[in-house]
Amino acid sequence: MKIDFNKKMEEMIEGLNSNHPKLLLHACCAPCSTACLFRVLEYFDVTIYFYNPNIYPEAEYFRRRDEIFEFVRKVNESLLQKDSSAAKVKIVEREYNPSEYDNAVRINENPELATEPERGERCRRCYEFRLIKAHEYACSNGFDFFATTLTLSPYKDATKVNEIGRQIDEEIIGFEKIEKGTKAKYLYTDFKKKNGYLNSLNYSKEYNLYRQNYCGCKYSLENTRPN
Repeated sequence: MKIDFNKKMEEMIEGLNSNHPKLLLHACCAPCSTACLFRVLEYFDVTIYFYNPNIYPEAEYFRRRDEIFEFVRKVNESLLQKDSSAAKVKIVEREYNPSEYDNAVRINENPELATEPERGERCRRCYEFRLIKAHEYACSNGFDFFATTLTLSPYKDATKVNEIGRQIDEEIIGFEKIEKGTKAKYLYTDFKKKNGYLNSLNYSKEYNLYRQNYCGCKYSLENTRPN
């Protein structure tokens, strides 16, 4: 039976027993962050987690990095104008080391993955290692939940992303560096639902954001697609 991950997210939010628990939201770029952030901001104390060593080339990485920091700055400025006591959206950037991506997707072992379409095994491995890193950071820094903007895009496989989140929750993958008692729970999402992707397009225009026309890795760059 197909799972409605958007409904699952709403049920998790309804079940929150504290005001604005801490959420680490992994983000791949500014445009995808828009609708996702505004969807959860009412319920969580949000920190955006920018960890994307898959992005190629280096200049593209820094362009996306600078764009998301500028977007967060504008959001915080707007929040403070509406309410001087409003909590700021925080953002953290982790080290950009493309070799981590190469090691995660293991193209040298499976060269056929270099030419497969988006949403395949290469992408699944990329989702997995970034979500594991997000979970490690969330657990090490006192977050209650972690999630990712990767479920916003129709070019991403939200079922695969949420299955990885479930496996992390159930300690099937990624728990080597996690101490007991520090667990952050995975927040199931399907951010493209409720016009999420369309909203992201509108927000991108509103905030005058740079929208890339490929996912980010060197393999997706070779087969670019329109926005």
